[in-house]
Parts: sequence; structure tokens; C-alpha cells
Amino acid sequence: MVPWLGPDDPFPPVERALGASSGAPGLLAASADLLPSRLIDAYRHGIFPWYSDGQPVLWWSPDPRMILRPAEFKVSPSFRKTLRKVLRDDAWEVRVDADFPAVMRACATVPRRGQRGTWITADVIDAYTSLHRRGDAHSVETWLDGRRVGGLYGVSFGRMFFGESMFAEVTDASKIALAALAAHLRCHEVEMIDCQQNTSHLASLGGREIARKAFVQHVRVSVDAASIPWRFDKSVLADLIARSA
Repeated sequence: MVPWLGPDDPFPPVERALGASSGAPGLLAASADLLPSRLIDAYRHGIFPWYSDGQPVLWWSPDPRMILRPAEFKVSPSFRKTLRKVLRDDAWEVRVDADFPAVMRACATVPRRGQRGTWITADVIDAYTSLHRRGDAHSVETWLDGRRVGGLYGVSFGRMFFGESMFAEVTDASKIALAALAAHLRCHEVEMIDCQQNTSHLASLGGREIARKAFVQHVRVSVDAASIPWRFDKSVLADLIARSA
């Protein structure tokens, strides 16, 4: 039975999450609140929220866990050409934290296969924006001709980045933001991006699954490391392009 968490109740050990034979593998707990303090505690223990509008807040820690190592980010020949264009053309920009709530709202509108509506509700946006104000959540945004056309957001502690969602209004716009993020994180010795669950898109970019135990062990060490700077631009793509050639 999935435990219900009161305001002061700690998360159960992640090993108690429902298994693969259940109808909800990885489901660990449920609660009524999505307070910033609860979010911070969750991420620092390898747990994340995901639920539908009208449901209680559902907390997950799946096994295995999908991750992307910045050093393993895959750049196809066609995408390399795109990145070179982005790098040399001033019409393209990569901005960080230009408008975090706007990125979340854009992510909320992206249709998801097999999913009706979105879990990125106004309350969720408020909760993550609170983390953003603390410096614990960030957006990486792709801009073209002065218009935001793609991006992503996630949570960052120490040398660990927890990816949450992406959106794109033009081809490859979210992938450009992810490439810039991967290049920046690699530069600052961040070894892992949490991608939560397996998708073919992330797998095509180098994402892979690891055991939850290994993931949680890495998180426990990485979140207490010194924080990295969150000011960068598209110039970080130059190294990524060079390494993929």
C-alpha cells in the first residue's frame, strides 16, 4: 500500500516503491502538498513528483532510472550542422533563466503521447518558481530572431541536474537547449542529468538506464558538492561540436 504523507512526514526509503509487477512501478508515496521544502527533500533523495490534475501529489522513484551523462551526449551529423548554424548565426541565442515561469507554461502545452492534459498546473508552476527564486531551478532557452522557440527546465543541486520537461516550437529547438545544457554541465564536471523515465528520444541522444541504487548513491554525493554557475551562452556548443566531429 502506498503511504500517505502528512505535512511533517518523511519520505519512505526508495526501496519501498512499487515494483515492476505493479500497475504503477516506481510509485513511492502520495501527499496533498507540493511545498518547496518537500520538493527539495524529494530531489535530494532521488524522488520526483508526477501526477494528473485532480489527483493527489504522487511521488516516484523508478527502478531502473533513465539518465543522460553530459559526456555521452550524442550529436548526429545532421544535428552537428544545425549546431554549427546556431553557433555562427546571431539570430540564434541560448539564454538561461530569461523567464523561468514562461518556459514551464510552454512545457505545459506540449501534447504528450498517451497523456491527457498536463501535470504542470498553476500550483506546480508556483512551486517550481519558488525553487527558481532560491537558485535551485533553472531554464535553458533557445531563442530565434528575438523569440523564445524552445527550451527546458529542471532542478539543480550541487553537481546534479534533474531534468523536468522540454518544449519546441521549431525543429530541434529543445534539442539545442539540451545540447547547450550538456556542454555546460560537462564543462563544470557534472556527470549526470536525471531524465526520470525512458523515452526513445532521450535514448537517441545518449540517455540510458541505470539501477536505482546506483542513481541514488550518485545523487547523495553530487547534491552536496559545490554549486556550478548558471550564466552561459551558446558558445559552450563549440566544444560539443568539436568533440562530435
